[in-house]
Amino acid sequence: MRICVFSGSNPGRKPEYVEAARELGTALAKAGIGVVYGGASVGLMGAVADAAMSHGGEVIGIIPQALVDKEIAHPALTELRVVGSMHERKALMAELSDGFVALPGGLGTLEELFEVWTWAQLGYHAKPCAVYNLDGFYDGLTQWLDHVVQEQFIKPQHRGMLIVESQPQALLKAMCEYEVPTGVVKWVERENL
Repeated sequence: MRICVFSGSNPGRKPEYVEAARELGTALAKAGIGVVYGGASVGLMGAVADAAMSHGGEVIGIIPQALVDKEIAHPALTELRVVGSMHERKALMAELSDGFVALPGGLGTLEELFEVWTWAQLGYHAKPCAVYNLDGFYDGLTQWLDHVVQEQFIKPQHRGMLIVESQPQALLKAMCEYEVPTGVVKWVERENL
């Protein structure tokens, strides 16, 4: 089993972010779960990879050549795959992974998470999607998502597909126990408009 970890290429403002990335990388390795991630040696991305590797975990990095050229590729992974574009990176990350979790991060982290969650909503895959809500980092996002449900742009069942946990063990347990909701149709019937 492999989990794709989306996270910031920066360490963030608080040291707790780096510590959480390390905790997640360690927990994945100790559980025998491989890591798929963006292939960088910097920020939370590098912290996850380093922790998993130091505990004997498999770590596969996927990085575009343009970022290799900027010398941020991690030099010591189980495997580093260099691709031509960000689109290729995300597609390969999704293909190699059995689930997805977002650590704190910025626009790229959110974009990656929302893309794979949208694919799940559309039935393109049945893999769990989650956020590691360290110290309430994603509270604002979850509140906004609840608002989007109230405004009827997301069905409650689809909102419920996003796992939100604040501890790595609880996060991994929820992801391993995840079941795709059944009988949920994405499209609104015309008579309901």
